[in-house]
Amino acid sequence: MNQQELINLNERQKEFFLSGKTLDVRFRINVLKKIRELIISYESQIFDTLQEDLGKPCFESYASETGMILQELNLIIRNLHKWSCNKRVYTPLVHFIARSYYRFEPYGRVLIISPWNYPFQLLFNPLIGAVAAGNCVIAKPSRSAVHTSEFLIKMINDRFNPEHIHLIRGGHDVNQWILKEKYDYIFFTGSSEVGKQVMKSAAENLTPLSLELGGKCPVIVAKDANIRLAAKRILWGKMLNAGQSCVAPDYVLAHTDIKDDLVSEMKSYLIKTYGSYPDRSADFCRIINPQNVKRIQSYLTNGNIIHGGMIDTEKRYVSPTLTENISPDDLIMKEEIFGPLLPVMSFNQLDEAIECITNLSRPLAIYLFTRSASVRKKVMTQTQSGAACINDTVVYFINPHLPFGGVGKSGMGRYHGRFSFETFSYKRSFMHKSNLIDFPVRYPPYKNKINLLRLLVR
Repeated sequence: MNQQELINLNERQKEFFLSGKTLDVRFRINVLKKIRELIISYESQIFDTLQEDLGKPCFESYASETGMILQELNLIIRNLHKWSCNKRVYTPLVHFIARSYYRFEPYGRVLIISPWNYPFQLLFNPLIGAVAAGNCVIAKPSRSAVHTSEFLIKMINDRFNPEHIHLIRGGHDVNQWILKEKYDYIFFTGSSEVGKQVMKSAAENLTPLSLELGGKCPVIVAKDANIRLAAKRILWGKMLNAGQSCVAPDYVLAHTDIKDDLVSEMKSYLIKTYGSYPDRSADFCRIINPQNVKRIQSYLTNGNIIHGGMIDTEKRYVSPTLTENISPDDLIMKEEIFGPLLPVMSFNQLDEAIECITNLSRPLAIYLFTRSASVRKKVMTQTQSGAACINDTVVYFINPHLPFGGVGKSGMGRYHGRFSFETFSYKRSFMHKSNLIDFPVRYPPYKNKINLLRLLVR
């Protein structure tokens, strides 16, 4: 698709939206059901493309990609009629006789730009939310996940009216002229640097938007934590998708008294899970491209490698790796790692760990392992993040009843489940006034009416 074709498509989507067809909740549900049927029918092919792009095992592909979207679809389809109903609110006496209510209405034309790390899930999650809310959608999957993106473009464009839903291909050059067009809402998932460009483009037209960005998600392991369980859950969250997750643990802050035990348990877990040769494991993913392998490799110059550290750029492989003796000034602590490399640092007092976290940008999530209510309260009240997860990592992301999103540099806006429907809608207010009574108090001349007005507006 070239720029002129996009302009024409954008105009046709505007006309389709103004026809009112997407306002019919039954129409939206039928489209969502069709998407669900397609995912079920083509799930094995989707798994194959994810394997080609990222080396994903089927279990991970289902748990973090197709299964998650099917869960979201089922939730939305069951509840969409209820969410779309008018919501009555109280009407003050001064407006007697009247009734007041609001309802969620679609913005219109939505642009979705999705990333490569979860190329199916992070495209379809906002897409089904936008459709559920009654919008028309133009979506651009990432060019880096070439096999998955090409398959999804064909799957969707061959079966849906482009005036309602259409996927386009292209890289950074396409992004430039896509963002020059006017939309009614923009949803972007990706890096903070590109997010700034998206926000700048949106500002030109005062277009509302959601930014789902990244950040360094910390893990605090307190002195009283269950060490073995903490090691398993931290590394499960870190090694999922080979660490290429915006919610992956990015660094560990372990109490000095238990740090060595934690590292020992982590090493045992990695060997037990992936064996002595993780490159032969069918359960360990690959890095998306050689450029990202080299980027991750550059972080190995910081600190000491205490486990792993093997790299094969040609095979896009970075082994599960643990490092220590990291300084807050090191490059690895200034950028999101986005790979299977985990620095393990120590602290003596909890305040030291909290200070380390608050000195960095606010992350998508904070993970805390402790049995102490007082420790939990202290960390939660003295830090800020998009979410917090106690005694586990990442799993909150797959709960469709929780809003997902960042704060500050980790993003703005919330989605998943009902929150996706609300994100792609705006609340339209209504007041229906009766003609039976018309109190004269509001009309001039006002004279001594102010005391009556005070009484009515209490």
